[in-house]
Amino acid sequence: MMEGRHEFLCGVVEGFYGRPWSMEQRKVLFQWMQMWSLNTYLYGPKDDLKHRLLWREVYSAEEEAQLKALVCEAESRGLTFVYALSPGQDIVFSSSCDLTLLKRKLRQVSDLGCQAFALLFDDIDHSMCQSDTEAFSSFAHAQVTVANEIFRFLGEPPVFLFCPTEYCSSLCTPSVSKSPYLLTIGEDLLPGISVIWTGNKVISRELSPESLAEVQSVLRRPPLIWDNLHANDYDSRRVFLGPFKGRPPGLRAHLRGLLLNPNCEFEANFIPLHTLGSWYKEGKEEVKGDEEAYSVDRALSCALQDWMKELSLPLQPGRQVRPTDLKPLTLSAKSKSSDSSDNQSGAQPKCPITSSRSTGALASDEIPADPVMSKDLKAGQNQVSRSFSHEKTSRRGLCSGRVPLSDAQVRLLVGLYYLPHEHGPPAQNLLQDLTWLKANCHCVSVNGNGKKASPQKVEEWRDRAGRFLAACDDVALLHGAVVNSINRAVLYDLYPYIWDLRNTLLVAKAFICWLEGRILSEGSPLGSWKNCFHWCGASSGAELHGVEAEPWVFKGGLSGEVQMLLPVGTSSELFSHPPPLFPTSRLYNIRPFQQKDKVELYRMVRQLHQRGKGSQEAAISHPDFIGDRCLGASLALCPEYSLVLEDELGVCGCAVGILDVRTFAKRCQATWLPAMRDKYPSRPHGASGHAATKEALLYFHEEQDYPDSLLYHFPSQLRLEALPELVDCSVSRSLLTALLTALKANGSQGVFCEVQPTDGLRMEFLTKLGFLEILRGEARPREGVVLGRLL
Repeated sequence: MMEGRHEFLCGVVEGFYGRPWSMEQRKVLFQWMQMWSLNTYLYGPKDDLKHRLLWREVYSAEEEAQLKALVCEAESRGLTFVYALSPGQDIVFSSSCDLTLLKRKLRQVSDLGCQAFALLFDDIDHSMCQSDTEAFSSFAHAQVTVANEIFRFLGEPPVFLFCPTEYCSSLCTPSVSKSPYLLTIGEDLLPGISVIWTGNKVISRELSPESLAEVQSVLRRPPLIWDNLHANDYDSRRVFLGPFKGRPPGLRAHLRGLLLNPNCEFEANFIPLHTLGSWYKEGKEEVKGDEEAYSVDRALSCALQDWMKELSLPLQPGRQVRPTDLKPLTLSAKSKSSDSSDNQSGAQPKCPITSSRSTGALASDEIPADPVMSKDLKAGQNQVSRSFSHEKTSRRGLCSGRVPLSDAQVRLLVGLYYLPHEHGPPAQNLLQDLTWLKANCHCVSVNGNGKKASPQKVEEWRDRAGRFLAACDDVALLHGAVVNSINRAVLYDLYPYIWDLRNTLLVAKAFICWLEGRILSEGSPLGSWKNCFHWCGASSGAELHGVEAEPWVFKGGLSGEVQMLLPVGTSSELFSHPPPLFPTSRLYNIRPFQQKDKVELYRMVRQLHQRGKGSQEAAISHPDFIGDRCLGASLALCPEYSLVLEDELGVCGCAVGILDVRTFAKRCQATWLPAMRDKYPSRPHGASGHAATKEALLYFHEEQDYPDSLLYHFPSQLRLEALPELVDCSVSRSLLTALLTALKANGSQGVFCEVQPTDGLRMEFLTKLGFLEILRGEARPREGVVLGRLL
């Protein structure tokens, strides 16, 4: 509902790249907006084909009905519904045909009751075709001509927005005040048309009256802010749950309006929009003479209280009421790669979306059934639904209790995923402790906890390590609470983020546990401060790029910053993967090997071997044989590079490494192999009839060597074992990554492992983590294939 031409427009723009919101979600959004006194909604999802790519096509009868229902719903809530169109990618400005098609499309929407419109020319190339070059003096002239024509055609509606191609200070050439493009817009665009602006940057940390004065002067009108503070479509590992801040309420006097372009995930936007409503309401009160200004802390506290109530509701994914009513997933959004370099008035595309239709995105109501699925919404929804309807107690099962998140957990969640330029206190503490522990790890290095470290320094290191480990455990518990949350809509939207952070911290925690007494000191022949601890001096993303850099310059958010503080942090393939199809709330831990683990590890590898080999080697009666063959030498000679994966049921995996294979081989020949040859003679009594047994026992009686060409580039070796009952294979990836982190920290430049050529799953697993085939066939006849990767 419009009150007048000069009403301050404050609300939401659905203008991100990625899967558009569903009709049901938009209805909930309108309820929120009405409740929080917001007044404007702009429809402009980049991946609605008929909004951008296929802008010339009119809506079908079914789509018309949906759009009309949406317009009517907004009007019933007292909201201004702004319909936006983005023809800039391929419009021929001088074409009367294109102009006619543009008018036809907007007239169709106008006939549905929409009375507010926007033309968006963001994120497009400045170049023009030859006919446009001949018809117009500049790119800005072409855009202004079309915009003015459409504005008049629609009867000069009270709300008509124009998004320029230079929509923030950093995109202006050479500057805001001297930009020929903006000067033309300001001079020639009809005064009834409002111009969209994002601030100094695409994602502006702060907005101030001073920063807006220059652009207001050039545009000859107060701009309308398209605020990307909470937009997250440029980074698949980031979501922003923090409050609206950095925009003082006094900005109202310098603006036509402010519309927030929020997170792609609908459920992540409760606090951002709630606090935006507080900002808007308190800004109006300030204009009326009330001295009380907008308080971020007070607004956040109020929003948290209301969100706690929302989180206690048994909502289904996509705000569906009954999961049995869910239909197969059919989207009308176009696919976009997460690696796209496009900027937007909100940034870059976030995740690939599979489409089964080529029409608009108005009817994207069909949400896959519980539980959370990977962000590209892969096939298999029926299996997922079954997995959540049968809760089990095995390693494949999930905890059965569905409860709301606690107040402390919600505050932790918000603090971990705060704002693009600012971490919340929990995230700040995590990064500060990890940075300090990394920089001071020489205090607990090999050779008596560091010759130069005082007992007080060692104790301080241990205290901070304990605090860091406890914080990691809190995140692991939060991950389980999100999985078991009664509000499945929130689970669906936030699970990929908390899962990613849980895994990254699993590696970081294992590394901190491993450091004490295992990191090599400066005097070690294998490690030196220069070669082994160069990662200690690496700056964080914010320090490297400065606070004025766009948030997408350094990707990953908190997970990415923790990752970059680890020795293998630059190897993104070790950390960035889609979440599992079957979420589990089971708690996992990765820790250094202890001698008491040997019995369980031997039992585990024997069990795995019997599953894989059947009865071929069943005749070997000694229970230690498989353990001695697979793990024994590493556990005996270099236990400091052995890590154990455990869950609530016990040991479920291990990763064993060898830092220097040449040195290890000499020690093995001198001590380990002679002991094994005595333990397992090559011709045991009574085993003459078993060829498999003879072949197996010869393992300890053969010479074991690797070519120098291999060890020159890949001096280290590893072996990974894990029970197949683990649904979330990401914990196996974290286990391997933790071992690579330890090897890299002590100077390794490359690592290899041996794989059976018939083990396709293991080959695929390692290949995704950056391993490549190095040796095959006669070079290593025992195992067949050697895979390696540089560190």
